[in-house]
Amino acid sequence: MEFKSLKNIETSFRQIRLFGIVFVLLCAAIVGYSVWSSYNFAQKQREKIYVLDGGKSLMLALSQDLSQNRPAEAREHVRRFHELFFTLSPDKSAIDNNIKRALLLADKSAYNYYTDFAEKGYYNRIIAGNINQVVQVDSVVCNFDRYPYLVNTYARQMIIRESNVTERSLVTTCHLLNATRSDNNPNGFTIEGFTILENKDLKTQER
Repeated sequence: MEFKSLKNIETSFRQIRLFGIVFVLLCAAIVGYSVWSSYNFAQKQREKIYVLDGGKSLMLALSQDLSQNRPAEAREHVRRFHELFFTLSPDKSAIDNNIKRALLLADKSAYNYYTDFAEKGYYNRIIAGNINQVVQVDSVVCNFDRYPYLVNTYARQMIIRESNVTERSLVTTCHLLNATRSDNNPNGFTIEGFTILENKDLKTQER
């Protein structure tokens, strides 16, 4: 009878110990989940920006990781440069304004092309001939595996005269450097080593 009582005590002790271990593990799981949930909640809160609109209303803006947008911003930067640099109208002030804005996005390599075109009378011929030049960027290929980022751009130039329209191919290459964002450079890049690889007539169509 005494042996049976001791056996029951030992079994009860094992059960209590098992329940204790299960209880401790359950508490640890609850604590771990609470810590993880708190950390996850804090991370989500850091992604939110609260903006006061005139001190009256409260608007919520979600911030995004800048690195996720860099490829899109790089393509837009290069596209914008080509549109400003190669889209010309027979108006000196419009040409000067576009070129000035384009040169803010690039280094001296683009300025060298501008001075070369100007010395050869390219812009004067645009004005004198009442010619409109429009660039259409087909694709911008960026390589983000190495810095500075290599970019190849494939576009078409439409040279519109009173009598005809000439379509030209335009292939350029450059490198992109990270730069400080500003009103003149919202994407935060600088074009370096800008080079025109190809610029030849494809076809001419009478108007």
